[in-house]
Amino acid sequence: MSRPGFVLSVWPWRSAAYLLTGALAGAVLLVGIVTVAAVCGVLAVVLVGLPLLALAALGGIPVAAVERRRLRLIDRAPVSGPHRVPPEPGLRAWLTVRLREQATWRELGYALLFAGLLWPVDALVITVALLFPLSMVAAPLLMATVGDGHETKVLKQWTVGTWPAAFGVAVLGLLLTVLCAYVLGATAGARAGLVRLLIASREGELGAQVVELARSRVRLVDAFDAERRRIERDLHDGAQQRLVALTLALGIARLDAPPGPLADRLAKAHQEAGEALAELRELIHGIHPKVLTDYGLEAAVADAADRCAVPVDVGLELPGRPPRAVESAAYFVVREALANVDRHSGAGRAGVSGGYRDGRLFIEVRDDGRGGADASAGSGLTGLADRVSVLDGRLALTSPPGGPTLLRVEFPCRLTRVGDRSA
Repeated sequence: MSRPGFVLSVWPWRSAAYLLTGALAGAVLLVGIVTVAAVCGVLAVVLVGLPLLALAALGGIPVAAVERRRLRLIDRAPVSGPHRVPPEPGLRAWLTVRLREQATWRELGYALLFAGLLWPVDALVITVALLFPLSMVAAPLLMATVGDGHETKVLKQWTVGTWPAAFGVAVLGLLLTVLCAYVLGATAGARAGLVRLLIASREGELGAQVVELARSRVRLVDAFDAERRRIERDLHDGAQQRLVALTLALGIARLDAPPGPLADRLAKAHQEAGEALAELRELIHGIHPKVLTDYGLEAAVADAADRCAVPVDVGLELPGRPPRAVESAAYFVVREALANVDRHSGAGRAGVSGGYRDGRLFIEVRDDGRGGADASAGSGLTGLADRVSVLDGRLALTSPPGGPTLLRVEFPCRLTRVGDRSA
């Protein structure tokens, strides 16, 4: 509207079309609401109108869909619906999702507001800002046709009996038309802003995008864990078994070979195969330990503590098993923390404790080392902290210079019984 060519552009006419279609649609909507309310009131006597009245609560959905389409008359930005896709096909799933959505009730409120208040405002603005100035502009034409060149009425109020007066009224109507073009644009813009606020809010769309982004991050974490488990199974059942067979074959050949250079080479090959097998087993354990999949977090943490060079006291008790993603993330946090204790802390003893309370799984890793640990200094915990945050968890590190160091991680989750998980 601030551009100089606004009056000569199509936008005043698009604004007028937006308000005019709004007035017509609102009048039709008002008749429909009154009709549905009357029918439901009559049928309520035989208890049939109550379900119909409940379904009428969904009437705001098509109204909002039409309003979002009408919004294209004056707003080039695309507007998408705020409704979620039902998780399952079928009418029942659709109704369940729609009746639980806040957007459905917001759209119903907008439909009632539209039928009761907004469309009369649209009709009033169209009448005052468009029909009145155009009728003044048409005064000479009306005087030449309807008035037989003698006289005509302007706005059905003022009588014009001379041609100079008729043309003067027409010039005044043109000036008012220019002024009313801005009135139409401002009113249509305000109406469009109200529509976006109630049924097409950008904040709502942004919130939905944030939720979908969080869900996609969780799906990526699940897919990453599933891929780690698949690689672990392939290495365990494939390459590891072949190395075991090769080691046995070399051992038997070493026993059967007579002393000499061949026996020495077989012994060296047997030793190399054994070392490769040990490295492969350590690699498999680092990718995704089988003990975690088979026996759960408590056994996996105990196994990680046994592998640590620093003595570790374990006090982790869980009444069930957390979801796979939480279980995996918690284990790798503990393993990385114990690796840091072993490499950097200079501690004489460490401890792992935790449990489940108030719907949250919490684990603490502490040591009596020199302290001064920083998660942002490349300790390996930065990536784990991101992974914990994807699961709505929290990771906190306290490590003053001189120690002690305490790492605490929490996950909101529900535990399942061991029997349910194994099934």
